[in-house]
Amino acid sequence: MSARDITPPERLPVLVQGARTAFVESGGAFGSLMSYELGAWAIAGLLDKAGLDGARIDVVSLGTIVHEVRTSNVARDAMLRAGLPATIPAYTVSMAGLSPLIAITGLCDMIAAGRINAGIAGGTESFSDMPVRLSQNLRRALFKLYRSSSSGNWLSVLGSLRPRDLLLDLPSAADFTTGKTMGDLCEAMARKFGVRRNESDEYAANSHRKAIEAWTHGHYDDDIVPIQGASAQEPITRDNSPRRDASPENLARLDPVFDRNSGVITAGNASRFTDGAAVVLVSSLAAARELELEPKAVLRDYVFTGVADLETEALCGPAMSIPQLLVRNDLSIKDVDVWELHEAFASQILVNQVCLGSDEFAGERLGLDRAPGAIPLDKLNAWGGSLALGNPFSATGVRLMMTASRRLVSTGQRFAIVSSCAGGGLGAAVLLENAALL
Repeated sequence: MSARDITPPERLPVLVQGARTAFVESGGAFGSLMSYELGAWAIAGLLDKAGLDGARIDVVSLGTIVHEVRTSNVARDAMLRAGLPATIPAYTVSMAGLSPLIAITGLCDMIAAGRINAGIAGGTESFSDMPVRLSQNLRRALFKLYRSSSSGNWLSVLGSLRPRDLLLDLPSAADFTTGKTMGDLCEAMARKFGVRRNESDEYAANSHRKAIEAWTHGHYDDDIVPIQGASAQEPITRDNSPRRDASPENLARLDPVFDRNSGVITAGNASRFTDGAAVVLVSSLAAARELELEPKAVLRDYVFTGVADLETEALCGPAMSIPQLLVRNDLSIKDVDVWELHEAFASQILVNQVCLGSDEFAGERLGLDRAPGAIPLDKLNAWGGSLALGNPFSATGVRLMMTASRRLVSTGQRFAIVSSCAGGGLGAAVLLENAALL
């Protein structure tokens, strides 16, 4: 049974409006801004675009992955910086790259249950402000010194340290459980499912081409909140990762970065770390009508999953979650005209396409009689994807939701599915329905 079977029409959770900063390559124009400040810009911009008094918001939820300890509840600090009343509660969630989808679906569940009427959900991320720590041994030694009043103990503690303990503990891109980076895990997937380098380069080139076309046609213009960057003369209003020279021929000249001998992943067919924030206004259908706001999409249902094989299927989250979402809502691939999938790597998308079309995968991993089939490429990421637009982890999922709902409005089509993989072998799929067709 799906959410649409049990939710009263007036309590249907709807996506009303979205707003995001431009996605800017890390170390660039947003380098002086903390994550909570990016989130504040997005929240303030959302309220301005919606023309809504912040006092009408019941709760704020933001996802994040790169945690700054000074703003451990980044949602609270961001909403206060944005000028929302301090009486509004806020909380932060973290589920790797699915963090923003957890934030959004969590508020939608509150709306469907009648707990709240309207909320702001999204994500914020700054790779320019990565937390750098002291080594674990040095941290523990300093804590012992803090607790000790004996000079003898100090000498003992300091004497236990080694030169390597004085090195900084830099953030690692490796998955904690497997000890491997997402790139290494994706290379293992590409080998297992037979994805080739030329296919990856071609897919990445198309992502850049579609993103540039989307910007040219103004599809993203209304999403962006202008921010005056520290080194920019004018407010920043455009993603700076899409490249006009990202042709298959040019991408083919790049060397692999993870498996340097026979790998398929290069800097050109992998998503870039970027800084940015994005949020959406969600409400009940009744509240949207009361506030005289035009909802774009209804959040009908969602599925969160984990993969069975963390070594060779770590980024197969879409292939795990999409079939379950389709079955639960009695839909087929052909019933869905708008697809937005996170592009961590071009090869990751291609592997999931293989798995979605594999009866063997569907049977072994999901217990289904047959596979749903691969997603038609003309319906997938029609306005470009993360490979071109950049990937500020906890803002990316919000961009996917915003783009899917805008595509529904612009085309008049009924259903959209947003899906993403995430670190730790996680996956999600969310079903949206065009609110104009209710």
